[in-house]
Amino acid sequence: MPESPNSPNSPNGPNAPIEFQDERKAGRLLAVEDGTAVGYIAYFVLAEPPHALVAVHTVVEPGHEGRGIAGGLVRTFYGLAGAEGVPVVPLCPYAASWAAKHPDEAPVAPAEVVAAAKAQLAADSTRW
Repeated sequence: MPESPNSPNSPNGPNAPIEFQDERKAGRLLAVEDGTAVGYIAYFVLAEPPHALVAVHTVVEPGHEGRGIAGGLVRTFYGLAGAEGVPVVPLCPYAASWAAKHPDEAPVAPAEVVAAAKAQLAADSTRW
């Protein structure tokens, strides 16, 4: 039987539902609960086509861990990329681990796109 969104065992736990907000210009996908950011993925858009979304860090704020927020962020991130028709490059260890566990939801980016993402990150690593 599906869990209620506010069930203690649901991905959002017993609190308010988590909303995901893409702040593209800031390079963040936010997880927001009751108007407060409780987690985020820091990312950038690959400068060259296919303009992949590149996940660099996944963060869940202290006190909000263990509620499925990080997984929800990564799932939403892949959903955004899919809707835009671009690949995801999960350079963040958490996002890469999540992707490996969910191959049906997280297609592997072509090797040349991964190399381009790593090169772009290396060229501007102080930003990330």
